[in-house]
Amino acid sequence: MLIPFEALQQLPPDTLNNLIKEYLFTQVEDGSFGQLDDDQIQLAIEKCKQSLKQGELKVEYSEDDESIAIRHKDQIIYPTADFD
Repeated sequence: MLIPFEALQQLPPDTLNNLIKEYLFTQVEDGSFGQLDDDQIQLAIEKCKQSLKQGELKVEYSEDDESIAIRHKDQIIYPTADFD
């Protein structure tokens, strides 16, 4: 299930920021994210929020394992109707 951006704005700011940080950590393969200073991390968070607002990134809740994750819109698999 996709969570609309408007619903994300209802979350406490720290909760949304932590979700975004978790997403950003998964995007850095070489571990260099830990070397960024607070201003650079905040800038990355703001860019991510903008991408969420524009629909480039989506927040997906998985009912199967009760997890939530940010994904690029191209990574979302939409269910198709089965007409058999």
